[in-house]
Amino acid sequence: MRIVVTGAQGQLGTDLQQVLQGHQLTLLDLPTFDLTEHDCGRRIIDAAPDVVIHAGAHTDVDGAERNPELAMAINADGTERVARAAAQGGARLIYISTDYVFDGCGTRPYVETDRPNPVSAYGASKYAGEERALACCENTLVVRTAWLYGLQGKNFVKTMLQLASERPCLKVVADQQGCPTFAEDLARMIGRLVSNPVQGLLHVTNEGHCSWHEFATEIIRRSGHDVPVEPITTADMPRPAKRPAYSVLSAERLHHLGFRMPSWQDGLQRFLHVFLARSSVASQG
Repeated sequence: MRIVVTGAQGQLGTDLQQVLQGHQLTLLDLPTFDLTEHDCGRRIIDAAPDVVIHAGAHTDVDGAERNPELAMAINADGTERVARAAAQGGARLIYISTDYVFDGCGTRPYVETDRPNPVSAYGASKYAGEERALACCENTLVVRTAWLYGLQGKNFVKTMLQLASERPCLKVVADQQGCPTFAEDLARMIGRLVSNPVQGLLHVTNEGHCSWHEFATEIIRRSGHDVPVEPITTADMPRPAKRPAYSVLSAERLHHLGFRMPSWQDGLQRFLHVFLARSSVASQG
């Protein structure tokens, strides 16, 4: 199968390369592939793909709040260019979206039919991307995920591990709930969904949910650090962009399709096993 992956050098894209290595891949990313360029879709059309996995995005949540025009240019306008290119070539589009399309005012896991109401510029730009993808390419699957971390790039898990080696105590927000998701697990599920005809919206995260504080506590415990993790409120740590207080995504539709993701604890354990082993080798080298 011919597959185009945008954002191919990013956190998810790197794992997608491994999962999809049995396919004929076209890997697109900055600096040679820029979603803000009007003709960026030509690279996709020229590849004549069967599937386009659009993982390229502006993912800096606070940066998007400071520059919402750039976030919209990449996540909405850029997604429309990708979707139109996929449609022109008769390809299937898999667009990677986020739990931040919801406002976080719910008290039960969000299902795909719940109405989005983003509270940040990032969330608004990703929701606009969803709408453009679905409108411009008939054969589209929007995969919403959450709290993503992986071996490539910066993420919450790596930050906690770094801070645990530098500080006597960590302070982490305890009043935001979500679903930590290991990028490798998400990539593997997308690899299975590539050959599944499902369309529309689909929530894909590791099973279970927790607060950032509970997540950090588990990271510290499983990594062997002996650093206290103090719970604080969102108000104690003001950020430029508002975060949803409760953005847990329901896996009901994924289960109905016959798929199940590992628990977030299991994903974290496997991440730490590889990451800490690599860190040990690097420090000895």
